Amino acid sequence: MASFFDRIRDGLAKTAQQIKQRLGEAVADAPATPAASASRSPSSRALTIDSIEAVEDALIGADVGLAATTRIVDAVRRDRTGSVGDRVRRVMLGILNDVKTPPQVATKPHIILVVGVNGTGKTTTVGKLANLYRNEGRSVMVCAADTFRAAAVEQLTVWAGRAGVDLVRAQSGADPAAVTFDAVSAAKSRGRDILIVDTAGRLHTRANLMAELDKIRRVVSREVPGAPHEVLLVLDATVGQNGLVQAREFMTASGANGIVLTKLDGTAKGGVAVAIAHDLKVPIRYVGVGEGLDDLVPFDAAVYVDALFVEKW
Repeated sequence: MASFFDRIRDGLAKTAQQIKQRLGEAVADAPATPAASASRSPSSRALTIDSIEAVEDALIGADVGLAATTRIVDAVRRDRTGSVGDRVRRVMLGILNDVKTPPQVATKPHIILVVGVNGTGKTTTVGKLANLYRNEGRSVMVCAADTFRAAAVEQLTVWAGRAGVDLVRAQSGADPAAVTFDAVSAAKSRGRDILIVDTAGRLHTRANLMAELDKIRRVVSREVPGAPHEVLLVLDATVGQNGLVQAREFMTASGANGIVLTKLDGTAKGGVAVAIAHDLKVPIRYVGVGEGLDDLVPFDAAVYVDALFVEKW
């Protein structure tokens, strides 16, 4: 199996290639950075960047966003220590590491609500997340609370089967909060470590759907202390900056405390992860780097930044 760095690097290949093209002649070969060399083959090399203006153009092109790009460029101009490329890496890492992941609680079951609009890869993310936790040795159950789309329930049934985890589902049109209640009861009685709830895709402007999500939150909080322990908002990386306004409003309504960034391998807008950390102040917990069951990986800021600025020769 490919290393963690290789999978992130491959997922960011389109973004990294666009960055290099925009940097153009401002890029030169250099030995790999110490942080990157520990997790990468010796045939890889870092990129040394000599033009701040080229950096600005490259970051905007990669959808890092105007606000984050301005912060990076201003900091690079002030800090004269090391090459431009090294300074860019330091600032980007600082932005990503400023947003801390909330500490995990020991409550069992640990309940995760997965929210977002349709088309972001929400249901497949639930299946991949279940597989990731099961591979870590956790006992997992998933709940098909998107009862409005029969296809969503069938899709999750397939993913749960592939991941080898329990599934709680109901008939199409059933009350999502009632299905969630049944899933919580089942997870408790079977001693499951984690319950992942797939909620219906919704827009923050749909008051009835947001009220339904709030009802689900009340149900799980009543049944398990401190639940939901995580509310993960699934964002499509291919949308880039256009998804940030929607995400900002959605987070306010849903109480999301973590981001899953999907379809990273299908876009040259992978820099949006920096914009998310800078603008939304919410940690990116996982990234999707492909369509396979194992193609959801925990986000690592240092690996991500190196993957943007490193080429394998």
